[in-house]
Amino acid sequence: MEHINWIHNIPFFSIFLAMLCGIITALVKNGKVAFKIHSTMVFIVFIMSVILLLSVVKNNEIFTFMMGHFPAPWGNELRAGPLEALMAVTFSLVMLLTVSGGAEFVFKDVVEEKQSLYFIMLNALFGSMLALVYTNDIFTAYVFIEVNTIASCALIMAKGTPQSMVGTTHYLVISLLGSGLFLLGLCILYSITGHLLFPQMKEAILEIIKTDQYRLPLLVVTGFMFIGIAIKSALFPFHSMLPGAYLAAIPTSSGILSGLVLKSYIILGIKLIYCVFSAEVMHTLKITEVLFVFGLAGMVMGSVYAIRERKMKRMLAYSSVAQIGYIYMGIGMGSRVGMTAACFHILAHAITKTLLFLCCGSFVENSGGKEKIYHMRGAALRNPLAGIGYTVGALSMIGVPLLAGFISKIYFATASVYSSGKMAAVLIVLGVSMVLNALYFLPSVIAIWTPEKGKENKPNFSVSPLFAVSIVGFVILNFVLGIFYRPITRIIQMSIELLAQ
Repeated sequence: MEHINWIHNIPFFSIFLAMLCGIITALVKNGKVAFKIHSTMVFIVFIMSVILLLSVVKNNEIFTFMMGHFPAPWGNELRAGPLEALMAVTFSLVMLLTVSGGAEFVFKDVVEEKQSLYFIMLNALFGSMLALVYTNDIFTAYVFIEVNTIASCALIMAKGTPQSMVGTTHYLVISLLGSGLFLLGLCILYSITGHLLFPQMKEAILEIIKTDQYRLPLLVVTGFMFIGIAIKSALFPFHSMLPGAYLAAIPTSSGILSGLVLKSYIILGIKLIYCVFSAEVMHTLKITEVLFVFGLAGMVMGSVYAIRERKMKRMLAYSSVAQIGYIYMGIGMGSRVGMTAACFHILAHAITKTLLFLCCGSFVENSGGKEKIYHMRGAALRNPLAGIGYTVGALSMIGVPLLAGFISKIYFATASVYSSGKMAAVLIVLGVSMVLNALYFLPSVIAIWTPEKGKENKPNFSVSPLFAVSIVGFVILNFVLGIFYRPITRIIQMSIELLAQ
């Protein structure tokens, strides 16, 4: 009997378990029971992902898993290596902390009979994000892009208010534009290459570049697919769907959408760069240069829009636009050092922005439902734990030493040295962006710690235990990434080297 490596089954089991729990949750009417099912599932996936990460790092390997053991085009494959395993660990941990810490917002803002539906969509969203991380088949990627979109819209409209309906509609229309462009590019690419699996597509594309055949169609295809991914991940100037959606959604949904959903599309884009088109082809077609320019623009313009905002949630949404710009700038550098910086920033932003949205939700609640930063004066004094969490998250986004955001910016600056002709642009925009980050984050930090006249600002320590554990967990993770970053970057570097082979 052939030996079965059970660790190689972990990617499939992770996706299957998430989807299975979505079906099971559909039979449950109680929201709190649905919450327990979801949390247990995510925790199990987290443990499996840690085991997978330790295995692939130890063996320095990338493997493929043929689902159903049917060859293409009937079957499809999953691919796992250090990058995929690291992202699965991060996604699982952030999802667990966000949903646990934000459970009180779900049970307060979502009507009781729809709470189980909310967790059905969370399970579907989590499974689709894992599928985007692990997939080795481009059509499967498209299918789960659409699942991601539908589930995201459900999370935005969970409140059921007119504002959430408008935000959801805007998000859906823009997001479907990105999906449509990706599908169009996929169809043309399939007609050119005749394959759907990443490795076979890569061989066909390299042959096209070598023979100079179908070069123009290939450029169009690559443009369609990466514009589609840029729209889905809210790269400037395709960001207009975010502010209204995040403002209308409950804090739990906003944290997941910003911290995880946008990143799942970027991870897919990174896999396409190395596993389908190859870094050399991307450079030849000048796609990396385009991503680099849009990334720089997003870093500045996202921060400019954030400075003009008076509502904290919208400010955080525009901040996400700026941080997505950082990631695309790193990808656009066209070097492995730049890609390392981009991947590290994905992790740093995931744990930081979810922390900020959860704390923001607490401030809004303590301020009588008012969204403007001015009305949140004294909110940190009334909830010191959320105040500390928000302060740590804000300082991390600015780039204060010992925090995750600082390491990201150091790596971006270092990567610029290895990018021919791009060093000056990176360093100038990086410096300007850090100043702009400080200009909108510091006033909000000062506001929440400033006592409000005529109002009681006594601290309330009776916060939810799950909320407290979540905030403390995110704060610790920020310091861990900011201090013990070398093992993480080594894993990322190993991942990129394996992907580039």
